[in-house]
Amino acid sequence: MIRNVMRGILVIAILGLATFLWVYMSTHNMGVFNPKGVIALAEKDLIVTTTLLMLIVVIPVFVLLAAFIWRYRATNTKATYTPDWSGSKILETIWWAIPTAIIIALGIITWKSTHALNPYTPLVSNVPPITIEVVALDWKWLFIYPEQNIATVNFVQFPVGTPVNFKITGDAPMNSFWIPQLGGQIYAMAGMNTKLHLMASEAGEYAGLSANYSGAGFSGMKFTAKASTQEEFDAWVETVRQSPITLSLSEYDELAQKSRNNPVTYYSSAEENLYGKIIMKYMEPRGILPPAMHEMTR
Repeated sequence: MIRNVMRGILVIAILGLATFLWVYMSTHNMGVFNPKGVIALAEKDLIVTTTLLMLIVVIPVFVLLAAFIWRYRATNTKATYTPDWSGSKILETIWWAIPTAIIIALGIITWKSTHALNPYTPLVSNVPPITIEVVALDWKWLFIYPEQNIATVNFVQFPVGTPVNFKITGDAPMNSFWIPQLGGQIYAMAGMNTKLHLMASEAGEYAGLSANYSGAGFSGMKFTAKASTQEEFDAWVETVRQSPITLSLSEYDELAQKSRNNPVTYYSSAEENLYGKIIMKYMEPRGILPPAMHEMTR
């Protein structure tokens, strides 16, 4: 009687856990598992495929473990006792062949996906791309639009269905730029120019954040990425251009100071080649830079 009760409790617990996970995932935005971009969708498919392949080994192992524990428990006198059994070539072939085949399959998938999802590879599209320069600061995100000559803090907008060429650097401790519903993360490091190519397939607002701890204000280092129609994007650009604030070098130096939970800020224009100047000031020790470089890094 007690055994039947324990079995019932175990079954109910397993079903309850499975139900909880299903309800939670269906009612919460899991980000990575709710892709809204071509890169994020490919990454989700890769995660699901590799997980299912590995479960081919993991699930039977745990099922057999439970079966062996139950069958060969001390109180089961019906279990066959074979102390001289040393092995089975058939069984050994099976439990070596299956993991080997899975490892080979994972290797092929990894090779192909590594090249297909290279963040430096531009996306193929009939729509001209838009370039956005990203600077990770303490503890905020600066977005510079070189083609539109505007800049924003903690908010980035771009047209849906348009490839976005992100150029990413940092003027603070190392961070990691990430919009989970649009694609994978890439590091933002001082003195370096990294790249990330994304494209939203649906209009909407998506959470952006840093995936790398960078100090006391890290928890507030978040931004909103909005994918809109081309008309809405053009109207938004005109709105930003009406801002009374311009991103001069002096304004940037003030912005770069440590601050937490920064509000969204618009700049009607940005210092020419500001992104390049931010990178260049880390390229060489200041004392040996030629005069022209000193002018760029002031």
